Amino acid sequence: MSRTVLVTATNYSRLCGEGKALLESNNCSVIENTFGRPMTFEELAQRVERADAVVAGVDNWNEAVFALAPRLKVIARFGVGVDNIDIEAARARGIKVTNAAGGNANAVAELTIGLVLAAMRNIPQLHATTRQGAWDRFVGEELSGRTVGILGFGNIARMIARKLSGFDVTVIAHDKFPDFEAARTLNVEMVDAKEVLSRSDIVCAMLPSLPETRHFMNAEAFECMKAGAYFINTARGALVDETALKTALDSGRLRGAAIDVYETEPVDPGNPLLNVPGLVTTPHTAAETYETYSSIGLITARAVVDALEGRVPRNLL
Repeated sequence: MSRTVLVTATNYSRLCGEGKALLESNNCSVIENTFGRPMTFEELAQRVERADAVVAGVDNWNEAVFALAPRLKVIARFGVGVDNIDIEAARARGIKVTNAAGGNANAVAELTIGLVLAAMRNIPQLHATTRQGAWDRFVGEELSGRTVGILGFGNIARMIARKLSGFDVTVIAHDKFPDFEAARTLNVEMVDAKEVLSRSDIVCAMLPSLPETRHFMNAEAFECMKAGAYFINTARGALVDETALKTALDSGRLRGAAIDVYETEPVDPGNPLLNVPGLVTTPHTAAETYETYSSIGLITARAVVDALEGRVPRNLL
């Protein structure tokens, strides 16, 4: 009997050919997201009724959606964070939820370091003005000799620390459940969150999005940071009070910042934060590499097939 898999992650056919082929070879019919963005409730409502499985992007999966999906057995999150999925509501309906832990770690780590350099050297602005025919020289700052603080010390944070080892920096980190062995291996000093904020020249937010971490970076946190420091967020938009970040940049408390994620996505073009000098922005694209799509495409397809065949899928939450 054919099963239907709804894929709300974007660019699936173009970038996840192996994963799609695996699904189709296991008698699954694939319905893809054609919108190029997260699907709305109304768009999901028109498609979930016949879905046996979902490969989910960052659309919202909650009880209202589950109530319209009587056949749904598994949601395989196309990524790591599952704050867009009501796991308790899914569990109550017998819907398995998995993620692709580790599948995008390298891509996110690389972009994070890229954003650090972009903010410290004002690369996006120099690119734009040079293309306009201007010759706007900019005196930036070097990463060498700085202290980089990482809030959170999971897979991606540890990969950031490993990649930073060649930049001649000191790395400190905070995690609620610190892995001291990994820290020793990577020459990272584990400290409390306030020390990360107060000692670091660059603070990278890599915390999970949980009720307790919402607006972790608020006005008080930004005030704890060193004057002239930089702030980077490639984790989740909910970690940051955007009004407080704008104030920290406008006041000169922060010399610069770079963010890939926002409190509301897609970001509103009228968001005042977008007009702040010294802020580098990208559209939640840290995991967007060919390698990540290929890897996570296979991870999620295998999870779907295993769940539909009655096996315990990898990364079951």
